[in-house]
Amino acid sequence: MIRWNTEQAELREGLARWGEALSADHIELDEQATFSWDKWKLIQKTGILALPFEEEHGGLGQSLLTTMYVLEGLGEHCQDAGLNFSVTTTLASTGIPLTRFGTPEQKERYLPQICSGEAIGAHAITESEGGSDAMAMTTRAERDGDHFVLNGSKTFVSNGPVADVFVVYARTRPDGGALGVSAFLVDRDTPGLTVGKPIKKMGLRTSPLSELYFDGCRIPRTRVLGRVGGGFIVLDHVMKREVLFSFVVNAGEMQHRLDRCIEYAKTRRSFGKPIGSYQSIANKIVDTKIGLETARKWLYDTAQRLDDGENVTIDLAIAKLLTSQANVASSLAAVQIFGGHGYMSEYGLEQGVRNAVGGTIYSGTNEIQYNRIASMLGLGT
Repeated sequence: MIRWNTEQAELREGLARWGEALSADHIELDEQATFSWDKWKLIQKTGILALPFEEEHGGLGQSLLTTMYVLEGLGEHCQDAGLNFSVTTTLASTGIPLTRFGTPEQKERYLPQICSGEAIGAHAITESEGGSDAMAMTTRAERDGDHFVLNGSKTFVSNGPVADVFVVYARTRPDGGALGVSAFLVDRDTPGLTVGKPIKKMGLRTSPLSELYFDGCRIPRTRVLGRVGGGFIVLDHVMKREVLFSFVVNAGEMQHRLDRCIEYAKTRRSFGKPIGSYQSIANKIVDTKIGLETARKWLYDTAQRLDDGENVTIDLAIAKLLTSQANVASSLAAVQIFGGHGYMSEYGLEQGVRNAVGGTIYSGTNEIQYNRIASMLGLGT
């Protein structure tokens, strides 16, 4: 069990005072599918976007585990799950690869803005035909002197409609396999880049999502992130942190949901006694607690192993599976515990179900995670 020190606890508890403001109107904003710029300004004030980055670029220089601990607090105190998702997307998609692979010039240009929240980040990986199969991407980046010319399109780009900078993955060698993909830093105002309109979706509606289109989009050679042909190395580094960041936020959201269910089960009476005294209700709450603690342990243990330089391929897949499944299960249990009230949108619990389903799809579908684990066990064909 990790024991958090006073400084770490203070970083997390500092979010509690922002919780009410960050959660304000989250039901209405979800219904309207609206990204709140006012809330983003509050996020900037919390300093959470600076957590894992170097102090020389405006960061707070915190460790992976401390960053996760504070992000869990964000999930617990901020009930706008879409806003939380936009935060982790900015951190993982852009800031994290810049820290590891960026040149001094790239870091100086982008990291201070990511840390302060002045710039919102996104990454463009998925294509409509390839889905979770990143190897099937067809977006091309052809060398032309000191530039690369991008042509193609991307879909399901979280933060797309509001992002200032995109990390775009494209093929630089059509027949190069895993070594034929490169990562590029692409500014929103780059000629030839068109950002599509927000796409309607089931959950996480306050985190906007869109398609991107590249038509002769010229990117300077100096905006290659990492080395040419090293895109999958960048992506692998990013996805490990994306899973840990986004799903530890889910753990915080589950903690908040659990607390609500316990309080409701103690105070809501049926047939003359609290509903929590009925085993059918109590068991749902206990299952929620078990799911949360199991997910939490896998997430933090995996982060520690990653920090220690160990191979965490299976660990990450298990952590992602367990957390996403526990989140869906707890969201459904909460609706059932609250009964008719839970089914009404005003309580925000049905919204929790819609948000939780997304976790079984993004960052590699759960089916992909099962396949990955099976392959590591030698069961692949």
